[in-house]
Amino acid sequence: MSSLNTAHDTIRLPFVMSTPGIARTRLAAFLTVHGASTTVIDDALIVISEMIANAVCHGLPTPDGTIEISWAIKDGLLELSVHDAGQGASLKPVDFDEDSLSGRGLSIINRVADRWWVDMSAGTKVNAELAMSAH
Repeated sequence: MSSLNTAHDTIRLPFVMSTPGIARTRLAAFLTVHGASTTVIDDALIVISEMIANAVCHGLPTPDGTIEISWAIKDGLLELSVHDAGQGASLKPVDFDEDSLSGRGLSIINRVADRWWVDMSAGTKVNAELAMSAH
């Protein structure tokens, strides 16, 4: 389905801890080209970083050693998605205090994204949505 209201990109990156930085650069460029505000860009970069870091820490790479990262703008929403080959993990945000060094990822996504959900029908795919206009 192609529409003038839809822009999207899907990238495959190595399943390594440096991947969030590469994805942030690509996502920031995509959002800038599509006229996103700095607030939306900042929030999207936080969410994509946490989604990828979570996948790399807790998931599994695909057989080719990668992780699939995609984003799309549809009807005023930015949809972010990170897909790895892991299965069966418990994906729930946990409360954390300011001294916590881990366990913050899903809580941060929960606070920054407008909506997020997990699809475990084939591996683990974490999805999030953010409004393209500031709240």
